[in-house]
Amino acid sequence: MEKKSFLGITFLLILLMASQGTEARVCLSQSHGFSGLCWSDHNCAVVCRNEHFTGGRCRGLRRKCFCTRNC
Repeated sequence: MEKKSFLGITFLLILLMASQGTEARVCLSQSHGFSGLCWSDHNCAVVCRNEHFTGGRCRGLRRKCFCTRNC
């Protein structure tokens, strides 16, 4: 009986760890090519891709374009 419950608990822990997955950290860098206020994440992402980043989004009170990439 004890062996079955130990195996059951072990199986549940492994299942729980597998379901967590791994997410890459995302690094942000302010765009050098975007000018003006950033109101469109799409426009920001296009400029950032031209700067060799994976994407971009508008952030902050001053609406700056920040480029994103996996760290």
